[in-house]
Amino acid sequence: QVQLVESGGGLVQAGGSLRLSCAASGRTFSSYAMGWFRQAPGKEREFVAGINLSGDSTYYADSVKGRFTISRDNAKNTMYLQMNSLKAEDTAVYYCKADTVPRNSWGQGTQVTVSS
Repeated sequence: QVQLVESGGGLVQAGGSLRLSCAASGRTFSSYAMGWFRQAPGKEREFVAGINLSGDSTYYADSVKGRFTISRDNAKNTMYLQMNSLKAEDTAVYYCKADTVPRNSWGQGTQVTVSS
């Protein structure tokens, strides 16, 4: 497994932007695919965006497509989520995940609150 630490969350007005970061420990960061998930109060955790090992393939939930951009810097052991045109419904705790074996690794989460 790998240790993951998210940062960059906060309070923002609707229409604003935030950039989340997920820093990973260890020297094998480029060995696993990664993704962002979120969980709003009273709801199940849901997929937001994913990225492959090299960062040249990305995919998104329909709800964030065109507004969010996932990226990674393997030299810095860090993954990012650029969030633009934020909406109140984007309010949630955001988690990063690494597809490590034998089981996935998760960060502790960072709160994003969008005021309308």
